[in-house]
Amino acid sequence: MVFPTLRRYAPGFWRKTMDEFSRGAQTALKFEALSIPTAPRPLLNFNEPETITWMKTMSDQSVGGFSAAQLSQIPPSTDPQTSEEIPTHALFHGNISTQLPPNRPDVQRTGYAAFRNEDRGRSAFGKLFWDIDPYTYLALRVKSDGRRYFVNIQTDSIVETDIHQHRLYTRAHKGATNPSDPGQWETVLIKFHEFVRTNHGVVTEPQSEMLRQKVKSVGIGLIDRQPGPFELAIGAIWATNLNERGQIDGRMDHEEGDQGSARLSEVTEEKLAARAEEKAKLPEHKPSLRERFPEHFGKVGTGERGRPGDPKEYSPFR
Repeated sequence: MVFPTLRRYAPGFWRKTMDEFSRGAQTALKFEALSIPTAPRPLLNFNEPETITWMKTMSDQSVGGFSAAQLSQIPPSTDPQTSEEIPTHALFHGNISTQLPPNRPDVQRTGYAAFRNEDRGRSAFGKLFWDIDPYTYLALRVKSDGRRYFVNIQTDSIVETDIHQHRLYTRAHKGATNPSDPGQWETVLIKFHEFVRTNHGVVTEPQSEMLRQKVKSVGIGLIDRQPGPFELAIGAIWATNLNERGQIDGRMDHEEGDQGSARLSEVTEEKLAARAEEKAKLPEHKPSLRERFPEHFGKVGTGERGRPGDPKEYSPFR
């Protein structure tokens, strides 16, 4: 009885409790539970030095294989060729080997490596999960070597070994335009509903929707089984409702949402600023007499009169 009590009152426990309380209070004050959140939901920010301390790496060494994987914190620097400022980030790197372990006839497949966050622990409110249900996209700021990486999301599902996966498609990776192309940083957006449920690397049937209210871990794996070194830089991973154009995607009215497929390479700071300026110049919406006094008007297309407290005929949040 002594040790659990001491752990419960550890500084990390109370810090996590206060973080959860603060986040919940901000959500309530901003009415985010009743509307589409416009602010991002940070998951893993490798610009913060402590983030890498609660990551874990995995490879086929657990079954006797010879692949190696590391996750290293890279301090800020300046690119000597482009003079571009490179922020603090994590580097997932190592070497893939498909050599089978000797004296292990039960192991028929090697050549993989991955990383993910460790369990987030507990707070006074219970086990800690990420609730990403109000968001449409998982966003990743990365610089890739062009290998076949997969994004992995694990939830508090009935089958603990189930993982939702999606290929990490990049366009500005190393060698994208020519063999000497060093690659560039880019932001990749993946819709949550496009993730596929797998178990031990095999697609499971029937498919089920991701339990987005209880996300346990987020990570990236390399399973292309191509021998040789690999290197993937990660700046941050977050949930968002903003698409590639900086517009809101979500469960809302078609006039406000944008479900189009934009190209990541076309998104620039100037375009986002221009759109914000354009939106600020729009005339302020003035409610009509019907909107201000709905109880005095009948429903559209009927002879019925509304009563105080009746719901509106149309709501984009149903």
